[in-house]
Amino acid sequence: MKNLVKAQFIVLLIGFLFAWTNFTIELVSWLNKKSCALGCAKPGTIPFLTPCFGGAIFFTIAFILSIIILRKTKSLL
Repeated sequence: MKNLVKAQFIVLLIGFLFAWTNFTIELVSWLNKKSCALGCAKPGTIPFLTPCFGGAIFFTIAFILSIIILRKTKSLL
């Protein structure tokens, strides 16, 4: 169980970093009024209304829950 919780933490950490990196790239491009070829937004779309922002929020929540689970399992062992 301990290894599974650690693996989950690592996967969610990578997803968390990836999602927020994509969102940041989109946000910077939007603020500079440039088109972003890497992100999932069409040119001119507000970054807070894109699937990348939703994914970043989802991964953040899942990552926080993973941290809580990791702390609880360490206290149980």
